[in-house]
Amino acid sequence: MDTKAFKRALQQSENYHRRGFGHEVEVEGLLQTEYQSDLIGEIRANQNRLERDQVTIRLAEAFGFCWGVERAVAIAYETRSHFPKERIWITNEIIHNPGVNQRLREMNVGFINVVDGEKDFSGVQKGDVVILPAFGATVQEMQLLDERGCTIVDTTCPWVSKVWNSVEKHKRRNHTSIVHGKYKHEETLATTSFADKYLVVLNLKEAEYVANYILRGGDKAEFMEKFKNAHSEGFDPDRDLDCVGIANQTTMLKSETEHIGKLFERTMLQKYGPTEFNQHFMSFNTICDATQERQDAMLELVEEELDLIVVIGGFNSSNTTHLQEIAIEHEIPSYHIDCADRIGPGNRIEHKPLEQDELEVTDNWLPDGHLVVGITSGASTPDKSVEETIQKILNLKARVTVTQ
Repeated sequence: MDTKAFKRALQQSENYHRRGFGHEVEVEGLLQTEYQSDLIGEIRANQNRLERDQVTIRLAEAFGFCWGVERAVAIAYETRSHFPKERIWITNEIIHNPGVNQRLREMNVGFINVVDGEKDFSGVQKGDVVILPAFGATVQEMQLLDERGCTIVDTTCPWVSKVWNSVEKHKRRNHTSIVHGKYKHEETLATTSFADKYLVVLNLKEAEYVANYILRGGDKAEFMEKFKNAHSEGFDPDRDLDCVGIANQTTMLKSETEHIGKLFERTMLQKYGPTEFNQHFMSFNTICDATQERQDAMLELVEEELDLIVVIGGFNSSNTTHLQEIAIEHEIPSYHIDCADRIGPGNRIEHKPLEQDELEVTDNWLPDGHLVVGITSGASTPDKSVEETIQKILNLKARVTVTQ
């Protein structure tokens, strides 16, 4: 399938929309009421610091809603206003935030069900309006919706589209796209749908395994088992790693993406030499600015004297998880929660430890005495959620102090 030609034709269709519908003022007011926070504004104005008797709150310099997420949510709200009577669907969560997705459900927006690991589009009919989320949709999903005669509202983040363009360039030169990402993540599924040949690597360790195979060969059966769910159909490591291009899921750790790119650059240079190198390797800068800013801010925050860090964001949010990784790497106690309701009752917190599927409850998580608490949040987390978390911490610390 010529994915580039299909996308171009889709974008020229009268049933395709990628901008708002003229309800900006109305929607802006709703978003400010539902997601913005006066308290967070005050803390920002005070050099991201809030002092109370027993607590100092330190906010990261950059956190919360990024431009791409805010744009996607705004377009989703405008879609509901513009199509008040039509059935509206979203192919997945609009963003990885439970509160925002629940609000859209309350606005009578349907979410495509997943049955046995596959999305079930059977309920979507001609004339329905379907929103593509911030992290995009696969080419196959877009084709299905177009053929079914749906109105498509595309909120895909431009940074994600930039990665797709890179993958298209890999394909034109018959390069295999090596994608730094999580092969099950919606964004990576969308990105790889534009590729002809691809291999998804989760981290630097997996990338080093692939680089070593490129240089020295190895056990093909072992390779295929290791990446059994993370490659294109018919992929052959003995044939398809001669020419490679680098791409990434935009929410991965910036530093790791850069290391992986440099690793494969050195690998292909070593194997093919400087005269043939450009025929075998391609790389473009597709690291999302917002992801980079939040990670850089977290790296600055962990250099301060903190007693603990609270990371706020959806449990399935990749960029939020990577913020917690930074706290763990610096050996600072950290708690990843998706909303303020995870705090309490009493001095307890329900949180998600890194790389664990199940939530964990920790009692007496706020120690005695004065605390310095670092706060950050993922790119899909509204300021209102951060405010609610801070208020819970302040109130809880006040009660703990009174009962001592």
